[in-house]
Amino acid sequence: METQYDKKLTRALVSVYDKESASGLIKELHRAGISIISTGGTLSHITDMGIPATSVEKLTAYPEILGGRVKTLHPSVMGGILCRPDHGGDRNDMERMGIDPIDIVVVDLYPFEETLESGASHDELIEKIDIGGISLIRAAAKNFRHVFVIPSKLYFPEAESMLRQGGGKVSIDDRRRMAATAMEVTSLYDTAISEYLGSGQTGTFRKSVGPGVELRYGENPHQQARFYGDLQGVFEQLSGKPLSYNNLLDVDAAMGLVWEFKKPVIAIIKHGSACGAAERESMDEAWKEALSGDPVSAFGGVIAANREIDAGVAGKICELFFEVLVAPAFTPDALEILKQKKKRIILRSLNFEPRQEQYRTALNGVLWQSRDERNTPPDQWQYPTARRPEANEEGDLLFANTIVKHLKSNAISLVKDNTLIGIGTGQTSRVDALKQAILKAKEFGHELVGAVMASDAFFPFPDCVEIAHREGITAVIQPGGSVRDQESVDFCNKAGMSMVFTGTRHFKH
Repeated sequence: METQYDKKLTRALVSVYDKESASGLIKELHRAGISIISTGGTLSHITDMGIPATSVEKLTAYPEILGGRVKTLHPSVMGGILCRPDHGGDRNDMERMGIDPIDIVVVDLYPFEETLESGASHDELIEKIDIGGISLIRAAAKNFRHVFVIPSKLYFPEAESMLRQGGGKVSIDDRRRMAATAMEVTSLYDTAISEYLGSGQTGTFRKSVGPGVELRYGENPHQQARFYGDLQGVFEQLSGKPLSYNNLLDVDAAMGLVWEFKKPVIAIIKHGSACGAAERESMDEAWKEALSGDPVSAFGGVIAANREIDAGVAGKICELFFEVLVAPAFTPDALEILKQKKKRIILRSLNFEPRQEQYRTALNGVLWQSRDERNTPPDQWQYPTARRPEANEEGDLLFANTIVKHLKSNAISLVKDNTLIGIGTGQTSRVDALKQAILKAKEFGHELVGAVMASDAFFPFPDCVEIAHREGITAVIQPGGSVRDQESVDFCNKAGMSMVFTGTRHFKH
């Protein structure tokens, strides 16, 4: 494929929603001696800059109609873009119809997704579905051998640089690359509209997520990776190295967990699971107790808080090596302390809210599901045992059930005084998960007498409550639903334990 600047561009059609973003590019078009055709507000913006431009109405000898819904959909425009100057039949048609070629198309589409996110009405959204702009982009991309398409304000600076460096010429390689980008822009745009009109219930899996950024690597150095989305809408990075694939997964897990709590809480995440978490009246106490859960696993972890971090807490956190700290705010003194290590990643969380849907690849397709947003409140719990939980146990049970919801199945969480003291996660049996959690708790000197236990799914046999009782655990929360629930209930009654049924399973794979 040719790589030289092989085509001198002569005539541009400019139709953009964000006028100011196009100013630099318009100036470069004019400097390169490229004539400009434009529409409506864009035309006014160009002439206000003191740059000559021809109106589309003059080109087509036809006014825009239907309140601006139809402006550029005309043979004089579409023919100019789609014509092939090296094709005899096309040349004859162009001469016969008096149509001149258009070899640059600059478009910035109506902001449908931004309008959707603003909470605008249905009628407002419908009017933000761009028709002419999409047609111009697709036509120019199809004819990239002869036309340079610039499909969004995101690419205006790059296009301006290309034109400046090439003296008004753009190579076939760059035109093809930008054509591919243009088709991506229209695909994402159409997907967003399809999702809205179909309320997400379309027959095929299509998602409008972008733009993409390269990551250093995937889960392992030999794997390639990208992130698609707008991280700046979730957090502001205040310092540190670029986030890795694994960092992003752990930050997602950490923010998703602390988002569940209303009171001050700190959680420590390692490989997607909480290895420490505590809810207290102060961040200082929350950090101390969260770290006590498993100080060994906490090394190199991701830390998340749902309150401001001050200098005192920052100093104590910095005694531990960690990868990422995310919180809604930091005092200036805290930031000064935290930034002392340049690679340490510090994130200020913004208006984070977990996505309402989740999807992942599986076999030769994609699995989709709604997010597990249910966390059954105490007023909906069922109490099958004779003894109901005490007030302090009830608080611990709610805390433990929230934690276990975020652990990989099979999962058990052990909690005492709103502090996570042991987890069993990703085990092939529930008994093994409980034994792992007990081992963790004992390893770090936690007293299990008076602790509570949460399970992500029901107990098929009474063995787990029997083991829990032997260790001094006094209350259990689980979904219930086993055909042998009564055996576990009977044992709890015999042992004086309390058991709660939530009616909600929290499998996580």
